[in-house]
Formats: sequence, C-alpha cells, structure tokens
Amino acid sequence: MKIMKKGLFITFEGLEGCGKTTQAKMLYDYLAKREIPSIFTKEPGGTKIGQKIRKILLDQKNEGMTYPTEMLLFLASRAENVREVILPALKEGEIVISDRFYDSTTAYQGYGRGIDLKVIKCLNDWVVEEAIPDITFFLDIEPEEGLKRSAAFSNSREMRFEEEFINQKIIGGKLFLERVRNGYYQLAQEEKERIKRVDANRSKKEIFEEIVAIVNEKIKNSAGSKEQKT
Repeated sequence: MKIMKKGLFITFEGLEGCGKTTQAKMLYDYLAKREIPSIFTKEPGGTKIGQKIRKILLDQKNEGMTYPTEMLLFLASRAENVREVILPALKEGEIVISDRFYDSTTAYQGYGRGIDLKVIKCLNDWVVEEAIPDITFFLDIEPEEGLKRSAAFSNSREMRFEEEFINQKIIGGKLFLERVRNGYYQLAQEEKERIKRVDANRSKKEIFEEIVAIVNEKIKNSAGSKEQKT
C-alpha cells in the first residue's frame, strides 16, 4: 500500500563544492529555530545500511567499480532512506530536507556516465514511490570553482567524482562534470515548477536568502491549501 505524502519534501542538488550541504543544513537550522517539525537526511546515507553503502561509493580505492554497480548502490541506499526515514516523516507532516536525491542519479549516472535515462527513470520510480520532492534547489556553479571550494574542506569531499574531474576524465567527448552540469540544466528545463536553479557563485547569505524566500512561500501556500480543505 502506498503512503500518501502530507509533509513537504525539499532536496538540494549540484556539483561538488556548490555549497548544497551547507545550505541544506542552514535551512534545517532555520526551521528548527522556528519550531517547524523537520528532519535532515543525505544521499548516499541517511540510514545504517546507507552509511555503509556511502563508504563503499566514496572510497577512492574502489575506482574499478562498474557504472551499473555504482548506480545500483546509490539506488539501494535511496530505497532504505525512503522507507525508513523520508516517507514516515512526510506522513507525519514534517518537512524533509535531503542533501541529494534521485536527480543526482539522473545527472551523474545518466547524463554523466551515459547510462540509459529510461532505465534510470524506471528504477527511480520503483524506489521512491510517493517520495517526490516538492522543491529541488539546483545550486549551479562552474566545475572548476566548485572543486577549488571543496578542496578547502577535505573531510566532506566526494572523492570519486572530484578525482574524475581533476584527472580530466572524458566521457562522450566532454569532461565528466560538464556532462553532469548539462544534465542538471536539462532537468531544470523539463521541470521548471519543481527545480529552482540558484546561482551558487555568491555569498552563503545571498544564496540562503533566496532559498528561504522560496521555502517560506511554499509553506504559506501549502498552509493555505490545507485550510481551504478543512
């Protein structure tokens, strides 16, 4: 039986170093201070099994991993997170904030790796069920600038993908992270209502002010809709 969503689901996407994790946590803290029920989660991770999968995926020593294996591990982590964390919280009417979600798989494994987009969509639909983001913030940054920023925070570096850019990995005639960025642009064009492109080449404060304005408007509209129904 499918669980119908009552809460608000917000996801953050973008290349390495774009500041999505920082902004996602800032939003969580902002909501917590206002005593708005919310949770923060991330991909890969979010659960005990997800954390183990995360270690495998981001370990540079596993560079020989095949693309299908990589994609399926991300999906396995997502499946656990959706059922253990995300859907239960949404059912209770909470706001769920996720650092990455299914758009990452489409952008990285689909547009980046070249895996069939139809296959990815089918698997994503199967895994997420009713957990469809209400708002997705795509923090857009130049790959080179993102890598410069992320290099200053080595503990949070997503090594697998950063190294592939640093080493000038080419897939289908384009740099890997350029392909990923183009994928996000394509997704943003296809889903303009859900995906909000945010210029990440600005200060944290400027970026956060734009994000908060969009979220507050969404919360206001959602509350209005609920009042009308009652």
